[in-house]
Amino acid sequence: MKLVVQVRLWPTPEQAAVLEAVLEATLRACNDAANFASVTAFTTGDRREYALRKHAYREVRARGLGAQAAQHVIKKVADAYTTLKANIRAGNLGSEGSARRRRAESKPIAFRAGAAQPFDDRCLSWQIDAGTVSIWTTAGRLKNVAFVGSPEQLRTLALYRKGESDLVCRDGMWFLYATCEIPDVPVTKPNGFVGVDLGIANIATTSDGARHCGKGLNAVRHRNRELRRRLQAKATTSAKRLLKKRRRKEARFAADTNHRIAKRIVTEAERTGRGIALEDLGGIRDRVRLRKPQRVTLHSWSFHQLGSFIAYKAARHGVAVIHVDPAYTSQTCSACGHVDKANRPSQATFSCTSCGFAEHADVNAARNIASRGVAGWAVSHAADDAA
Repeated sequence: MKLVVQVRLWPTPEQAAVLEAVLEATLRACNDAANFASVTAFTTGDRREYALRKHAYREVRARGLGAQAAQHVIKKVADAYTTLKANIRAGNLGSEGSARRRRAESKPIAFRAGAAQPFDDRCLSWQIDAGTVSIWTTAGRLKNVAFVGSPEQLRTLALYRKGESDLVCRDGMWFLYATCEIPDVPVTKPNGFVGVDLGIANIATTSDGARHCGKGLNAVRHRNRELRRRLQAKATTSAKRLLKKRRRKEARFAADTNHRIAKRIVTEAERTGRGIALEDLGGIRDRVRLRKPQRVTLHSWSFHQLGSFIAYKAARHGVAVIHVDPAYTSQTCSACGHVDKANRPSQATFSCTSCGFAEHADVNAARNIASRGVAGWAVSHAADDAA
């Protein structure tokens, strides 16, 4: 499996002044060349990498880029158009003729001046033991630039780094995102499943009854929304400075919360020898209709991030993960199977109108998800078991 390890460049005071200016100029030059290649791809219709090279390589090289950097710029443009085509085919930009899809198709893809730039081992060499890198720039090669990371990140980097690394500038800090290929861990045959119900009031609820409450996260988001609203209305220089300083604080807090929840769920599944059953919530924002005050809460709900965290942590430990249809899991009795809208009289309450079974609504839904996980796994692995 592939993981991305993030490390921060940590230049000496003597290097810092030069490094920031040189790296900014390098990203600007690479993305200016990428915009040229993007316009060329859009006008000629040749959007595949090797076809695009014939049209754009000479001009990209003439803009001060080295041969390897020029190749990566063209590949970045070709990959961007491949992603756009895939999103259109999947319907992520709306149906044919929709305003959003027309906007995407009617103009070349544009790259920000500070957008990330990929480097291979010829442009960026790692000295892992010394904790330094040597990186190509438009002003020449910068050598012995130190980097820092957590002990786990540095260990993963030393053992498994392979392929390209991306140079990224974020909030005035410089980072390298390195691709690491970790050996796959064989998936252990699960002895049952832990069902996970994802929600807003409770971020995640397991079939064992563990509830990870979303009250604190929602309170932080509400407080941040109100603060952003007041600062945007004030519109002074200091208010804008504070907005810029806080712009990723909520996202970091939400990601940390999701990491901790995912780790607990995966650890419990591994300890008990079970797999994890998750709801397939793709397209839920398009399906669900809510009143205006509730839409902000829905669209800030990071269920996809939590699901992806659970999936990759489970893969690292050989824990099976299966996605199931979430339809009617909140209205179905986990004891007798009776389905009725009246079974769910309130957000937190489940009371079966047929057998009288009562439970917290999210725990009941998680048990239904666990049952569907067992059935789904049996169906998908029936042929393997028969063999």
